[in-house]
Amino acid sequence: MALNTAIRHLTRGDWQKAHAIVQNDDSDLGYWAHGIVHMLEGDIGNARYWYRRAGRPFPRERDANAEIDALVTTLKARTAEAARATSSEPEEAISSARPARRAARAAASQAQQQVASVPRTTTKQHR
Repeated sequence: MALNTAIRHLTRGDWQKAHAIVQNDDSDLGYWAHGIVHMLEGDIGNARYWYRRAGRPFPRERDANAEIDALVTTLKARTAEAARATSSEPEEAISSARPARRAARAAASQAQQQVASVPRTTTKQHR
């Protein structure tokens, strides 16, 4: 994920490399990282702009390391949430398919019973 790479650059203080990545990220987390880039650069006006785009309040302390830590925590939480949602979707699909499969088996069984209960007529075979 490109945002992870940008975060690694941010933690090293290499805001130029991080900027090259986050300027192409149109997500709220990308905007937040973009704001952190400009905070590190010292362009506070531009940092404020990106924080507004991210829907985040601009930090009073202007502590880029604290912001990077918060960004990492948020990214991890969202990634875990997305993984849980993805892993639960198949289970939900399986659970919702079970009643349909049971109904189909019951219908097939009933059809077999009906066929078995029909009296067979014997006919003479002509040779």
